[in-house]
Amino acid sequence: MNPLKKLAGQTVIYGLSSVVGRLLNYLLVPLYTRYFLPSEYGVVTELYAYVAFLVVILTYGIETAFFRYSQKVPNKKSVYSTALISLLITSCIFVSIIYFNASPISNWLHYPEFPEYIRWFAIIIGLDAVSAISFAKLREQNKASRFALVRLLNIFINIGLNLFFIIYCPYALEKGLSSVEFVNSVYSADIGVGYIFLANLIASVVTFLMLLPEMIKSVWIFDKSLWKQMMIYGLPLLIAGLAGMTNETIDRILLKHLLPSTVNSSSELGLYGAFYKLSILMILFIQTFRFAAEPFFFAQEKEKNARKVYADVMKYFVIITSFIFLSVSLFYDFIILFLGENYHDPRGFKVVSILLAANLFLGIYYNISIWYKLSEKTKYGAYLSMFGAVITLCLNFILIPKIGFVGSAWATLICYVSMTVASYYLGRKHYKIPYPLKRISFYLGLVAVLYFTSMLFNSHIISSLYVLIFISIAFYLEKPKKAVISNPKLFN
Repeated sequence: MNPLKKLAGQTVIYGLSSVVGRLLNYLLVPLYTRYFLPSEYGVVTELYAYVAFLVVILTYGIETAFFRYSQKVPNKKSVYSTALISLLITSCIFVSIIYFNASPISNWLHYPEFPEYIRWFAIIIGLDAVSAISFAKLREQNKASRFALVRLLNIFINIGLNLFFIIYCPYALEKGLSSVEFVNSVYSADIGVGYIFLANLIASVVTFLMLLPEMIKSVWIFDKSLWKQMMIYGLPLLIAGLAGMTNETIDRILLKHLLPSTVNSSSELGLYGAFYKLSILMILFIQTFRFAAEPFFFAQEKEKNARKVYADVMKYFVIITSFIFLSVSLFYDFIILFLGENYHDPRGFKVVSILLAANLFLGIYYNISIWYKLSEKTKYGAYLSMFGAVITLCLNFILIPKIGFVGSAWATLICYVSMTVASYYLGRKHYKIPYPLKRISFYLGLVAVLYFTSMLFNSHIISSLYVLIFISIAFYLEKPKKAVISNPKLFN
């Protein structure tokens, strides 16, 4: 099969679990922004920012190491078993430490009245870390349908419980419905925004239980020598992941501390978190692409025309993400309606546009950076991410006190552009891929021109025309290549 078609097909299936599911989850945003004030939603934004760091620490690069060594080691079962046992041990230790120290941790975070939040999050992180390696196994085995089923179930449970606790329970109590006795037994208005976290916890438990068959069927062999090799390969990715999380989430942690004292930091954090959600389409596409692309890139490595395939993937990735950028930014007036009136801030359009561009370059970086994974020079991934983290931290410290969360958005964009450029030049030296730079630069330049000129007209008709122009030009330029790219002989 044409490798590009195979990648596209797997991306579609993974997309059903991620894009469709997360889009449904995305519909919870207007629920949160209508039932909770920005200051309350700020708590959600901050705690999930910490969770992102902890998940990276608790998986310590072993997921990517699993993909790598599944291609190198004859006994794939031992690779999975070793990774699973390692994650089970470290997750149990982590959950125990956090669970029994929840009170001092909640005091440190300035939420002394909610130590249960910390306990719930500890269990969520532990379960998700262990589940990650089983999800990786499904991806490695190309069981995209089962992967999608489990992911979708997780999201449906999460959505259903959010609707139950936040909407139905208060309504049942207010109207005195027949279910009021049951509602009184499971619902307390004092928990409030905590039901967002509780719904997540229950969904994670169910997901873990659904993945148990993969775990139980494991050969339960811990290969110490193999584990050491996987850790050597994965630990630089841990550092890269931590630095990457710094780039992605540190702004939501720093905002609370760097904003002027005259500003309601919790409210600003809530606004920024909501605006970040509006760039969800770009984030979702990149995420689903990564689910399919990582095992695809490793499997494609042995093929004769692998580097040509990587270059083609990059080009089409830029076309699709450019289209997403235009579609979301030019129709921001409609998209902002998802948020409650308390979140209709004039800074939103600028922030969303900047974050869309930032995530576009993040996706390009993911594509380019396959070079250090394929060449087993993962230390460069750590170097690049730390380079980006330094930029992010410095710019956040400089810009947040001056222009608030708009500065955080600019810091994110500058960071990802810098990392992309640096990774490209390092990749040319260690694992050169013939990217069509002129064509890619043309598409990015075209998007920039269409975006900035659209501001002169402020018309939805013009915006629609601009999106159509971009699609037409991309189709015209790439159509002559269709017969060539679809020729399987190129990839044999």
